[in-house]
Amino acid sequence: MWRLGIIVGLGLSACAQFPEVDAALNADNPNPDYPKLVPFEELLTADDPRISETDDDALRARAEDLRRRANGLRPPVIDRDTRDRMDAGVTQP
Repeated sequence: MWRLGIIVGLGLSACAQFPEVDAALNADNPNPDYPKLVPFEELLTADDPRISETDDDALRARAEDLRRRANGLRPPVIDRDTRDRMDAGVTQP
């Protein structure tokens, strides 16, 4: 009997609408252009992408920015004093 309740609950939740998602999708462009469907063979025969000199500089700058951001995330999350208190454990009353 409880399985029926779960099935009915999941079935009803599948019918729910999410107006926030629909509004966010339609806010930028109410009539979006969808990508054109092309045959798979056409994808295989397409030209290889080429990088120009200006793209190289932009990619290097982006890579450096990502490295800088990653280095900012490396320090420990828990400071030393808090870590020492955690290592000491909890004293029982």
